[in-house]
Amino acid sequence: MGKILSKSGLFALQNCTACPVECGADRMKGVGACGVDGLTVAKYYLHPFEEPCISFDKGSGTVFFGGCNLRCPYCQNYEVSRAQRGKKITPRELTDVFKRLEDMGADNVSFVTPSHVIPYLCEALEIYRPALPIVYNSGGYDKVESLQAIDEYIDIYLPDCKFYSSALSKRYLGKEDYFDVAEKALLFMAQKPLKMREDGKMLSGLVVRHLVMPLCTGDSKAILRWFSKNVGDKGYLSLMSQYTPFGDVEKFPELNRGVTAREYATVLAYAEELGIGNLFAQERTSKGEKYIPSWDF
Repeated sequence: MGKILSKSGLFALQNCTACPVECGADRMKGVGACGVDGLTVAKYYLHPFEEPCISFDKGSGTVFFGGCNLRCPYCQNYEVSRAQRGKKITPRELTDVFKRLEDMGADNVSFVTPSHVIPYLCEALEIYRPALPIVYNSGGYDKVESLQAIDEYIDIYLPDCKFYSSALSKRYLGKEDYFDVAEKALLFMAQKPLKMREDGKMLSGLVVRHLVMPLCTGDSKAILRWFSKNVGDKGYLSLMSQYTPFGDVEKFPELNRGVTAREYATVLAYAEELGIGNLFAQERTSKGEKYIPSWDF
């Protein structure tokens, strides 16, 4: 696959350690814990519903990669995270996707769920780097060593910070160490210089997304305290209200409803109380199936 995949043996896909799961699968012959072997793309298009500084004018040129190292049961992109959708492509073919997005007028090129395919992304970006900001949009469960390998190509980090509590992350993600891993990743991402154009377009920096979940306002507040103390004005916080039951949540009856207006208002008020100024709030109408792409790549 080229020199990127053999750099210091880090991305030996024959014994995969590309993400924090470190499943050790031989991804040259079969799938890893992420559900994929090579590089698959489920869709690419101009996404109008990201944060205003990301979607901006024409839309964010999002590329949805198949598979995921978290596989949240409530994932709104469930078919993609479970690798039920997606076309297998090569890194060189991925560069054609970059060029098409540029021709479409994208405001940036955004990699959605990239943690497990970083080796392939590095190779593609060595072949052709778009003349647009590159966005790394992940679930926050990222390995710092892998981020270091791709960081030279990334302008904007757009990670989730899902849970602070290890009990909640174990219940919903099967990852008791989620926040321990995400904290290290977010601190690394926060080193990216924050650069905003006067018209509000982000050119570089960090936007941390947090999705408020049913019955989890206390956990949300813990994440906000962490953000205020450790990131502050070095990045932005995007506080999301869009949780809608999707995927496979039958085992979690508390997740079979949306977030109430009171739950979201409680967390939003706490963000304001903490003095978080770089804040994106989400309208309550920003949820439902109309905001989920059709998987037609």
